[in-house]
Amino acid sequence: MINRRMLLAWTLALTLCGVAATANAQQRVLRHDESAPGRLDPSKVVDYASSVLAMNVYDTLVNGDPSGGVAPSLAESWTLSADGKVYTFKLKPGVKFHGGGEMTSEDVLFALERTLALNAGYARLFKGVTGTAPDARTVVLTLPAPNAAFLATLVRLPVMQKSLVLKNVKPGNYGDKGDYGEAFLAERDAGSGAYRVVEHNPQEQSVLAKFDGYFGQFATNAPDVVRIRYGVEPATVRTLMARREFEVTSQWIPSEIKRALAETEGMSVISERGAGYFIMPMNTTRPPTDDPHFRRAVALGLDYTALIELMKVTPNFAGAVPITGMLPSGLLGHDKTLPANRRDVAAAKAELAKSKYASNQPIMELIWVGEVPLEEKIGLLVLQNLAEIGIKVNLTKVPWTLLTQQVTKAETTPNMTQRFVSAPYPDPDALISQNHSRYKSTTLKMDWYSDGESDKLIEAALAVTDQGKRRELYGQVQRRLLDATSSIYPFETVATFVKQNYTVAPMLDDTSKGVAVQGGNWMFRTFSVNK
Repeated sequence: MINRRMLLAWTLALTLCGVAATANAQQRVLRHDESAPGRLDPSKVVDYASSVLAMNVYDTLVNGDPSGGVAPSLAESWTLSADGKVYTFKLKPGVKFHGGGEMTSEDVLFALERTLALNAGYARLFKGVTGTAPDARTVVLTLPAPNAAFLATLVRLPVMQKSLVLKNVKPGNYGDKGDYGEAFLAERDAGSGAYRVVEHNPQEQSVLAKFDGYFGQFATNAPDVVRIRYGVEPATVRTLMARREFEVTSQWIPSEIKRALAETEGMSVISERGAGYFIMPMNTTRPPTDDPHFRRAVALGLDYTALIELMKVTPNFAGAVPITGMLPSGLLGHDKTLPANRRDVAAAKAELAKSKYASNQPIMELIWVGEVPLEEKIGLLVLQNLAEIGIKVNLTKVPWTLLTQQVTKAETTPNMTQRFVSAPYPDPDALISQNHSRYKSTTLKMDWYSDGESDKLIEAALAVTDQGKRRELYGQVQRRLLDATSSIYPFETVATFVKQNYTVAPMLDDTSKGVAVQGGNWMFRTFSVNK
């Protein structure tokens, strides 16, 4: 027989379950896919998926400003010394971490210290920078030399909670800091961002939840939960979008699937542009791409019009536009006077005849990144183009993680690679600096080309604040490197996505709002899910 106390307990339990179910039903969820892996450690962020995570889970001293330059974030103001080397930042009061406690200047200095110690991600941007904390709300950062891009680079220094990280260190290679919290931050977060990590698997899924203690503003109907799935097959993305089980696609799915979705009632194409391009680096140390005449033959043999047509999403929505030089149209230093890409079969054959491989040509290895199906189509078109001028190509699929290992050595770097690139911070140095020879053995510089004069020009452009002078120097860099043809820049990218119309993404819906850096348009607190 059921007594009264047991009946009341059951009734209460059922009521609580009903309340929980109602609460879950009312949650606004944003679901989309990205290419794996999604790295969570803020000191190791480098690619697009990881940038999206970092920009939502962590905060930085400044944010990219869509109109160009930077805007205050954790730093509410700053000053610069007369010699251009000392920045003094005043921090915003009352910023809370997901793990409890308020941010202080010690947390900022710890982020810098840990980033430099791990020497991963964008640590290269802060080499030689030192810091002091005169008080809890003041940070002084001293540069080894004036740096015109320094404020912009700070969007790549996520601030983490020092006490939480140090509480979770394990034995490791960093002395009394153990593993510097590497194991902990690979799975958990120590940020203050608009969203906190609930679940994370870098190859499968990240689940983020709105942080109610966030110091900034959320859009009306901002998502309560964000689910980012990694490595989802394009056909599955199409099905999930059709079922309204995804709100936004990644940019990596094939154009024909984007086209089919865009033609579906209730969906539309959105984009980001002005800060990215497609690059095809050629390994200048391995036959046959070690010969400049051979490289010029490749460049002259490509059908750039067909490549841009391949990127088209719908008849009226381009996924790429022509480019002149090496800088996209949204960045200082973009030069419309530089020669445009062109196909000239006769000139390509003439260059091939001048090369040392004219009579005995090795097969050129071209790879495409397995997580980006569109690259296979580009590779097949390149293979066809080059066959017409007498160049033999072996097209190979390689996972991104394997490619990152291959390019650490010149002898294992393929002859030709492919990469979609977005500026990681809002300054032309973000892209031009990747041509500096110090970045050989990284994914930033897979051509292995060295030019001392170009290195000097890149360094000089970073040391001056006069924008006119910087523009002039960037023009000189581009002319030298384009003449060497160590890399080909087939087009400026227009990164395209498809979304459900009940989802509003301001920085993707309206490209007139400006140009964002890599991942910068995906601030989930600005999204609305009106469902």
